[in-house]
This record gives sequence, structure tokens and C-alpha cells, in this order.
Amino acid sequence: MDDRTGQRTVAETAPRRPENRYGNRPTMKDVAARAGVGLKTVSRVVNGEPGVTPDTERRVQEAIEALGFRRNDSARVLRKGRTASIGLVLEDLADPFYGPLSRAVEEVARAHGALLINGSSAEDPDREQELVLALCARRVDGLVVIPAGDDHRYLEPEIAAGVATVFVDRPAGKIDADVVLSDSFGGARDGVAHLIAHGHRRIGFIGDQPRIHTAIERLRGYRAAMEDAGIELSESWVSLGATGPERVQAAATAMITGPEPVTAIFAGNNRVTVTVVRVLADHERPVALVGFDDIELADLLGITVVAQDAAALGRTAAERLFRHLDGAEEAPARIELRTALIPRGSGEIPPA
Repeated sequence: MDDRTGQRTVAETAPRRPENRYGNRPTMKDVAARAGVGLKTVSRVVNGEPGVTPDTERRVQEAIEALGFRRNDSARVLRKGRTASIGLVLEDLADPFYGPLSRAVEEVARAHGALLINGSSAEDPDREQELVLALCARRVDGLVVIPAGDDHRYLEPEIAAGVATVFVDRPAGKIDADVVLSDSFGGARDGVAHLIAHGHRRIGFIGDQPRIHTAIERLRGYRAAMEDAGIELSESWVSLGATGPERVQAAATAMITGPEPVTAIFAGNNRVTVTVVRVLADHERPVALVGFDDIELADLLGITVVAQDAAALGRTAAERLFRHLDGAEEAPARIELRTALIPRGSGEIPPA
């Protein structure tokens, strides 16, 4: 109010834009009130339906723009009985392996008109359960899960309620559910057999946590290849645990400098491979290396790998998920995708 004239200032008379606080988004009722029309009229404009005069449509659009109104597509789609969204629970969003897998799931979801919501369990079973149930509470129609835990009975009520679920990279624990895997056992066996074919008998194995399915399967493949070749194992050649640089560096250093030094190392995943490459770069004696999972610049560095197709894993899992959502009644299946050995030099180094 201007004290001298008694008139309101521009700031006082101008319509105020509502605060965009979380949980306080403008609704169609707000738009209707601002435009001076009925709720049904706003609905017709928002959904592109006929029966609204140009002048009324203009007023509604101006109100929408002024308020910052956004249509709730999720609720609209769910009311019409169509798939609105699916959830993707990964182990670690920062892991390069999950990039192409996530993109493949998203592309399949987009082709079916669905939104993808993803999150990371950080390899924590409790966090995985919390994230999965939070997605279910938000009415996702389906889930693609890379499991961190080994007991998924908490999902039984959600699956019974119609939430389609497919597991990737590792099987579900204590429930029957679809799973899409790489052949970790066969890939590891092929990689170690490749080192044996190049003359190695003392071959180290550095893998992930022993509770993880892929770590167990790759260790099993390593042992199978060594047994097939009649090589007696030394337990000092095997190390499982966290894949952080400190633990892997210590394990690799012990293997190549111990009383029975290995002449080759099989790395159980991409994170292990990266650390082992750094360790071997500072070691005088050449040591052969094969890694499970391809890594960035592996072709330039000459790193021999057992490659799995992360994009194919994601695509296969998402396609199976949408078959269930489209009404296919199929028993839970275990689908294994083949791996590929890619020789680039490090796995072909002969024993020193």
C-alpha cells in the first residue's frame, strides 16, 4: 500500500505464483480456479479433447503456464490400465558394466511406452529391500533387479499382487523367479584354460565376495579348468573378498611375490582387473592376465578378457518382463547368455 495515495502497488496487485514446494504441486483444480472454468474443461484442454472454445482454451493454457502445472501422467496411465513405469535396481550406478545394461532396459521400456526408474543397492541387502519395496509402493508395474541379498521372500506379496519381476546377473534367493545370467562358470573356465594353453601352471584367482553368485561361479570355473589340466591347486593362489583397490592390490602382490609366485592371474571382474593392471605395471617379471568383464581402453592396453554382453543381459531381461506384463503365462526361467574370450596380448604372455 502506498501511504501517500492509498493505492496498492504493482507488486501487491500482481498474481502470485504459488511456491513450488515438494508435495505442493499445482493441481487441475488450481488451474480451473485461476482460469475461471470448470474442472472438466481443464481436463479437456490438458488431454487435447474437443468441446472447448478457442478463448477458453487460451485462458486455461495461460493458467497452466502461470502456475507451472504438469499433468500426472503416471496416475492417468494407471487409471487406463496401461503400463506406466518399471523399476531397475542395480548394484552400483557408477560401475561401467551397468551403463549398457541400464540403457538396454530403458530402450525396451521406451518401446513399450513405459518410464524407467532406477536406483542402486550399493551391494547392501537391506538397502536393496528398502529400494524395491519403495518402488512397489509407488506402483511400478514391473521390476528388473540385480540382487544384493540372498533372500527375496519379501517380494512374494508384491509378485502375487501382479508386480512382474526379473532378476539379472544373479538369481533370486529362496523364491522361484526369472533370471537372466551370463555363463560365469563357462567363461571363467575358458579364460583359465586359455592361460593353461599358453604354458601356465601357477595361476592366481582374485574374485569378489564369496557370498555373491557370480564370484562363486567364476571360482568354480577356475577350479574346473585347473582340475581338467591335472594341476594341483595351492590355496595361496586363491583370494576372494571386497573388490576395493587396497584388498586386491595386497592379494595380487602376495601372489606374484610369494614363495610360490604365480605366473598368471585370472581377475574375477572389471574392478579387480583394473587394480591388477596397476600392480603388474610396477612388477619387473612379466605376469599374464585374463580378466572377466571388458574394461575401458582394454583394447589399447592389450588386456585379454572374457567379455559378457551387458546390453544383451538388460535387453533380454526387459523383454521377458514385458512379455509377463502383456499377459504371457510362463513358468520362471533361467536364461544364460554366452561369454566371449577376446585375446589381446596380456593373456598370451608365456611363463617367465
